[in-house]
Amino acid sequence: MSRLEIRSVSHWFGGLQALKDVTFDTQDEILGLIGPNGAGKTTMFNVISGFLVPTRGEVHFDGKPIHHLRADQTVRLGLARTFQIVKPFATLTVEENILAGLGMPYYPRSAALYKLYRTPESLKMVDELLSTVHLNDYRYLPAAKLPIGLQRRLEIARALATNPKVLLLDEPAAGLVSQEAEELALLIRNLHSQGVHIILIEHNMRFAMNLCHRIVVLAQGEVIAVGTPAEIQNDEKVINAYLGQE
Repeated sequence: MSRLEIRSVSHWFGGLQALKDVTFDTQDEILGLIGPNGAGKTTMFNVISGFLVPTRGEVHFDGKPIHHLRADQTVRLGLARTFQIVKPFATLTVEENILAGLGMPYYPRSAALYKLYRTPESLKMVDELLSTVHLNDYRYLPAAKLPIGLQRRLEIARALATNPKVLLLDEPAAGLVSQEAEELALLIRNLHSQGVHIILIEHNMRFAMNLCHRIVVLAQGEVIAVGTPAEIQNDEKVINAYLGQE
């Protein structure tokens, strides 16, 4: 059974159709979602994660429909995400940001009460997550003071704190220099090896092609190709719609 299934999903914003009968699934893999600007990638993530309800179609997670659920409900089921524009709790420390994620089961619909979940067990889990994303040295620094590359790592740590089965990463390599991107790719591979299924949106083609096992290509809201990186790089539709633009 596929962990996540997207079934004929369409979405309109007024008179603009952003997604058109999008269908794909994810197995035990790192799945890439690529396409030109405006292709519908982030809209697709918003539908999967409960920020948007699809106009038509269904999203199934572990065999159960989730397209009617709110974002906080999908997180509780084991589906977490990061954002293209990083959104840490800027005034909180790195530690406090991760505690907000760890406290997710105890808050009704918000992490605003993160301070209620400062326990010896939660602080030990913070230690582990800081080590996972290599942010140990920044534990007590306000998130706003981190450079963009470290803020992206913090977002991943906060998402991991919710104990996800599937992790959605929206342009995780954006703004990173080559070495930072390589370190991030290693982190993502390690997470996958630990059993986390990963879907990532990415414009850095070198990053995506070297990292993903399979890739879905969107153009103007439609799936135009699905395949391995080698197949995608040689697909004429993809070359014309996206790769040929670079």
